[in-house]
Amino acid sequence: MNERAPIRIRGLRTLVVILSAAWRAAAPRGVEGPAVAFSERIPARVFVLGLFFSAVASAAQQPNSASPVVLDRVVAVVNNHAIVASDIDDEIRLSVLDPDLVGQGALAPERALEQLISRALIEQQIRQEDMQAIDPSPDEVAARLDQIRKQLPACVRQNCATVAGWNVFLSAHGLTSKRVESYLRYRLEILSFIEQRFRQGIQISPQQIDSYYHEFLIPQYSPGEAVPPLDQVAPRIQEILLEKQVNVLFDAWLTNLRGQGDVEVLDPALESAPTQSGSAGASPVASPVTSSGTAPGASPGTAP
Repeated sequence: MNERAPIRIRGLRTLVVILSAAWRAAAPRGVEGPAVAFSERIPARVFVLGLFFSAVASAAQQPNSASPVVLDRVVAVVNNHAIVASDIDDEIRLSVLDPDLVGQGALAPERALEQLISRALIEQQIRQEDMQAIDPSPDEVAARLDQIRKQLPACVRQNCATVAGWNVFLSAHGLTSKRVESYLRYRLEILSFIEQRFRQGIQISPQQIDSYYHEFLIPQYSPGEAVPPLDQVAPRIQEILLEKQVNVLFDAWLTNLRGQGDVEVLDPALESAPTQSGSAGASPVASPVTSSGTAPGASPGTAP
C-alpha cells in the first residue's frame, strides 16, 4: 500500500492551498440535495479546519522554527464523523487485544478503516436510539480487562497478570491502561447493543441442536476418541447456533445501514473491495456476540 506522507506546512501560501483542498474534500459530492447535504457535512469541515487552524497557531508561535508542522489527515467521513489517519494507527495497535487475529499478523490498514467505519455507524445508531442502558459498568470493564490479562495468548506470554508484565506489554505495543479501558468500554457497549437488538426472540430447537451434534461436532473427533455426550454439550451448541443467527442478522443490518448512510473514503489507497461477509470484510468488534463460537468440545473463547 502506498502510504501518504503527513501534511507539512512551511508557509502561509502553502497553507492556503492545502486549506482550500481540505475544504473541497469535506464538501458534499455534487448537488445532491438542499441545505441538508451541506449541514450534515459541517462537523467534518469544522474538524478539518480545526486541525489546520491549530497548526497555524502553533506555527505562529514559532515563526523561525525550521521544523515543519505535521498534521493528521482525514481519511474517511461517516455521515458527520471524521476518521483520521491516527485513528487507523490506533486501531492497528489495539488489534493485539483481538484473539481472532492471533497468528494472522498485523491488522491491515484497509481492514482497520472498515472496522472504524462500521463502529462509527453503530455508535451513531446507538446515540440516535438513545440506548443509555447499554453503557457497561466499571465492574464489567474491569472483569473483561482481567480476562484479557490472564487469558489472551499475547498477554500470557508477557505475564500480564502481574503489574510489571502488563506495563511491559502496554509499552511494547504503544498503549496505555486508560486507552485499553476506553477501547474495552465501547466494545462492550457495541456487544450489548447487538445482543439487545438481534438476540431477543431467536429460538433454537432441539432438532437443530441434535443435527449440529451429529453432523458437525462428532465428525471433528478422530475414530476411537471420546466424544462428549449430547446432554453435556447441548448448552454450548445452542449458544453457537444462536450466535450464527445473530451474526447473519447483524451483517445484513450493518450492510443496509452503510448503504443508507453517507460513507466516503477520501484516501483511495485505503479502499477495500466488499466481501460476502456483509460489512466489507470487517466487523466492528472481534466477534459480534459475546463468545467465540468455538466447538463445544474445545476450550471457551476469550473474545474481548
